Amino acid sequence: MIRLLFFLACAVALAICGSTVKFGDRTFFGHVQAIWNTEEAQDAKKGIEEKAKPAVEKVERAGKKAYEELTRDGDAGTR
Repeated sequence: MIRLLFFLACAVALAICGSTVKFGDRTFFGHVQAIWNTEEAQDAKKGIEEKAKPAVEKVERAGKKAYEELTRDGDAGTR
């Protein structure tokens, strides 16, 4: 319980400091947002999306198939 409270306090402190304390012209979260909006970061994001697309589609198909199996009428719960 004490460990959880300590972790929660650290997370709150990070959120407050990251959104209010300025490092130059921006806060920590402002710098992260500026970096994320660069052309290089957007290019990396597009590359990751293209590479991960087959895996995402495979997971989606498996999820749909599992959902269909679970919601199918008939012998539900007998397996």
